[in-house]
Amino acid sequence: MELELAGKKVLITGGSKGIGLACALGFAAQGANLALAARDVAALKVVTKQLRNDFDVEVTSHSCDLGRPEHQAALVDVVDQVDILVNNAGAIPGGSLDQIGDDEWRAAWDLKVFGYISLTRLMYPKMKHAGAGVIVNVIGSAADRPNPEYVAGAAGNSALVGFTRALGAKSLSDGIRVVGVNPGLTLTDRLETLLRQQASDRFDNQDRWEELIPNNPEPADPDQIADVVVFLASERAGHISGTTITVDGGASA
Repeated sequence: MELELAGKKVLITGGSKGIGLACALGFAAQGANLALAARDVAALKVVTKQLRNDFDVEVTSHSCDLGRPEHQAALVDVVDQVDILVNNAGAIPGGSLDQIGDDEWRAAWDLKVFGYISLTRLMYPKMKHAGAGVIVNVIGSAADRPNPEYVAGAAGNSALVGFTRALGAKSLSDGIRVVGVNPGLTLTDRLETLLRQQASDRFDNQDRWEELIPNNPEPADPDQIADVVVFLASERAGHISGTTITVDGGASA
């Protein structure tokens, strides 16, 4: 299937590891040019070199904290026009209502919830002016299965699902599609962090985190999430907007 992504310019936040890196590899394999944003300068350098060596595409990297409005604005200024925006940066910590303090809650939402919203607000007018664009929000299946032990993430993801649906419901009139992907548990560093916290709460020993890895279904590989993101961003998904697709092996069902 020809996805018609060759030559497209894609901005991926959180692009230095995990699902973001898998998306970068997926788009590069289709011939898309990349702008990667993340906080880890060293990781960005490694990934940028890898992509340039393995694919005949342009790659730029941008170290920034997308929880800070001034960094969001600076990123949009330097990257300028893109065809596709993949909002992926941000990790909301696990924990119940009494375990997550105000500062931790707000910092996590500033990066993921308001980071997605603010970057979209900055990039949307540029896409509208161009008459074309795709915004893919990588959110999370906690929106489908709210868990009291992940209350900040459940609430944040639900907000982003609502944002995606509301904006994407009318965005086609501007030539723009807005869609979301809700990954379930995925084999990333983020999964280990969450399970270590759960193991600490349950066993008083975070080193037992691997005992909590589910096997029915097993966690996804990041490439399985990236494949859906790349497809949704392509012309093959040209009539999909204002919706989210859950990729969790059926766990939400």
